[in-house]
Amino acid sequence: MAAFDLLNLPTDYVPNAYAYFANLRAHSPVHRNSDGSYLLTRYADMVDVYRDPRLWSSDKRADFKPKFGDSPLYEHHTTSLVFRDAPDHTRIRKLFQHAFTPKALAALEPRIAALIKGYLDQLEDAGGMEIVSEFSFKLPVEVVCDMLGVPGEDRELIRDWALLILGALEPKISKAQFDAGCTAVDDFKTYLRDQIALRRRNPAARRQGEILSDLMDAEADGEKLTELELLHQCIFMLNAGHETSTNMISHGIHEFLRNPSEIAKLQADASLADSAAEEVLRYQAPIQINNRRSTADTKIAGVPLPAGTVVHLMLGAGNRDPAQFPEPDVFDIERRPNRHLSFGLGVHICAGNTLARIEARIAFQELFRRFPTLRLEAPAKLAGRIRFREVEELRVSL
Repeated sequence: MAAFDLLNLPTDYVPNAYAYFANLRAHSPVHRNSDGSYLLTRYADMVDVYRDPRLWSSDKRADFKPKFGDSPLYEHHTTSLVFRDAPDHTRIRKLFQHAFTPKALAALEPRIAALIKGYLDQLEDAGGMEIVSEFSFKLPVEVVCDMLGVPGEDRELIRDWALLILGALEPKISKAQFDAGCTAVDDFKTYLRDQIALRRRNPAARRQGEILSDLMDAEADGEKLTELELLHQCIFMLNAGHETSTNMISHGIHEFLRNPSEIAKLQADASLADSAAEEVLRYQAPIQINNRRSTADTKIAGVPLPAGTVVHLMLGAGNRDPAQFPEPDVFDIERRPNRHLSFGLGVHICAGNTLARIEARIAFQELFRRFPTLRLEAPAKLAGRIRFREVEELRVSL
């Protein structure tokens, strides 16, 4: 495995990622890349990193400056909540928490159920569906745009901008990808400034519980968000609010249809939808890589790492570590315990994880309750992305 390098991956990496992970776990679990960074593939090592945010920083300024320079992409990805350390991370996260309280999320469930019913009506009428574009993408985008207050007619823009901005986080990008990502950040900021100005001119345009309006006025520890923080947290929320859920639902439907015995389990006991969502997240981690930088000299599994070392937490590898998950390559919706790492761990655990779980639970319950004989027309088509495990196309029929 000495030749394995995140910056020069083999051409068959995406379809065979889990085989590569197993080999790395067995032979090079703390694996050095050509740029001096390290891949981690063991569950326990990743947990140790997540649980020590002082030693392992999420701040990406040093990492992104060589890649992005003084660009809109650099501004966005170093201002976003997910790439900030305390105290800024703590302050900004407090401002979001009210949107994800149990009460707020319970109020969203009827809307989520109604959206899913509409998509399934379309599936029934047409006799088939391309799941990604007509179901798993539309659902979380509709929900997060509702929460933020984005008008329905603008929601396709959000998807296009999100793909370009998040796509720039891949380990290697082209000049064209960089330019497109920068343009997307600028366009997104202009759009949000217009939305904010509309609400300031016309308070009646605000809706109760709308996060964009709430964040304009919110304070944490006596401080408000700066304009740039407000813009970039909204961009981050719109992007992150659908990326994980879209891929989770797409992968979940695909894995269920590849494993009809699991559909039978869910039909016999609808309460298994919660553990099914956890198993989908473990089995096909929607986000495959998280990164941290050491703030002091340290060791992982006996390997000395000087201060400033970047480690790549390969979540798809940790989620299939046999030391943590018996028979890790088996898709089992009754798996318990199931402490996967797909939403992270510790202070940076995904703020929207409960919302994503609700979306998946209702989606799986309703789809297979209504269409027990749904079938795949072809295996899922995977996108050639490394950081995100994305289903690009998934066609099903009744």
